[in-house]
Parts: sequence; structure tokens; C-alpha cells
Amino acid sequence: MKSVRTPSFMEESAVAKPRRTTTNSSSTTTTADRPTPGPGGGEDSGSEGEECDVEVWEMLSTSFRQVQSALDRNRRLISQVNENHQSKVPDKLANNVALIREINENISKVLSIYADLSVNVSGVVHQRRAAERNSEKLESSEA
Repeated sequence: MKSVRTPSFMEESAVAKPRRTTTNSSSTTTTADRPTPGPGGGEDSGSEGEECDVEVWEMLSTSFRQVQSALDRNRRLISQVNENHQSKVPDKLANNVALIREINENISKVLSIYADLSVNVSGVVHQRRAAERNSEKLESSEA
């Protein structure tokens, strides 16, 4: 049996919950559950670690939905630009200038979303590491 994670932004109904798809030779099933902790984020992380995982998952899902929306809009705009170009109608060709500007603005939005996401995820990781260090210091001073 093989387990594969499908990011919600790639699914038709984007939900801020992780989905696990399990495939064997006869069937495929998809179930919603919380993310499986990665290295260093095991079950012994406690409820704070689980809350952080949910926080990060929601942050990722929201950002990916925003990015996907901008990319979908660009896909439609690019189609319109192509149609206008093929038509060779002067007014439609002139309209392409505004459409291409919007495409560029959307690309800038995507870059900004990814930059913000990077900063936010990095902040959560640093907070988690600081909390782990503080927890280890408390445990060693109590021992």
C-alpha cells in the first residue's frame, strides 16, 4: 500500500485539511486527517506541536489558494491576449496592453505571496525551535 499526500490547492474543493490518498492494486481511497508529523515533530511534541502543524497547514493552504487563483486568472488573461492577437483587430490589440499589465501584476502578487509565506513559515519554525530549547533547558534544570 502506498500513501501519497495531495495538497488541497490541487484538489477541486480546496479545504484547509490535509488529504491522504492510499492506493493498492484494487482501489484508491482519500481521507481527511491531520498532517503526519515530519522528522523532529513526532507525536511526543504535545498539543502545542499539533496546533503549530494546523497553523502551518492553514497558512500553506491559504497561500496556495491565493496563488492558484492568480495563476488561473493569468491563464484566462493569456487566452484573451492570444485571441486578441490572432484577431488582428486594432482595438483588441490595444486592449492587450492592459491585459499584459494585469498579468504582470498577478505575477508580482504571486511572488509577494510566496515571499510572505517563506517569512511566516520560517518564523513558525524558529518559534518551535526556541520553544524546544526552552523546554530542554527547563527539563535539564529540574533534573
